[in-house]
Amino acid sequence: MEALRSAYTVGMDNNGATAGDISNESRTHFRVCRFITETGVKLGMRSVPVATACSLYHKFFQTACLQVYEPYLVAMSCIYLAGKVEEQHLRTRDIINVCHRYFRPGSDPLELNEKFWELRDSVVQCELLVLRQLNFHVSFEHPHKYLLHYLLSVRSLMNRYAWSRTPIAETAWALLKDSYHGPVCVRYQPQHLALTALYLALHTYGVQVPAGEMEWWQVLCEDLTKAQIEVIMTELLQLYDMEAKCT
Repeated sequence: MEALRSAYTVGMDNNGATAGDISNESRTHFRVCRFITETGVKLGMRSVPVATACSLYHKFFQTACLQVYEPYLVAMSCIYLAGKVEEQHLRTRDIINVCHRYFRPGSDPLELNEKFWELRDSVVQCELLVLRQLNFHVSFEHPHKYLLHYLLSVRSLMNRYAWSRTPIAETAWALLKDSYHGPVCVRYQPQHLALTALYLALHTYGVQVPAGEMEWWQVLCEDLTKAQIEVIMTELLQLYDMEAKCT
């Protein structure tokens, strides 16, 4: 997970302490999504399929019980299913071996023995379970395209030097990527999440967008209020508190 400590500090100053203690269930989901992200990188997955895998995982556990289903097996199945949904097909053998090495660094690939085939069957059967649990609604509209549009729009409004001297775009993309470690990625509309990531990136570096008759974020997204931005921003920042407590 990207270490955006400055963003977290700014958010804490404005919003106060994060709410309550983090539950063991939330910690587990955070760790499993970190597992999905790191495994996806090792498998050469693009950012959108990784986002889909995390979204599938969060959607599944919105209605499923963590005490009933093994989260890492569900995660492996979500990676496999996301590859199909986003047309980046992955072999189950590759997924199993990469996941095996995640827990046992430096180990050799699993042999094609009874243990391997049992694990493969478990991944495939769990994929069917995920599909049924989600009523086969496995396609997601991600915030990536909205963030790209918003970045181009805001950059056109600003002084070129003011834009280039701060890593606004990089920070916004990092925030968006990190949002998939928690259920915030499936709780809000993709355009709202994208705009909040950009809002927080600008706020982190104290960059002001030239004022007009309306706030810049109202021009880009008319149905989003300042209160909603603050709610989403608080949930995003809580993920960095989660990161500190899960390491």
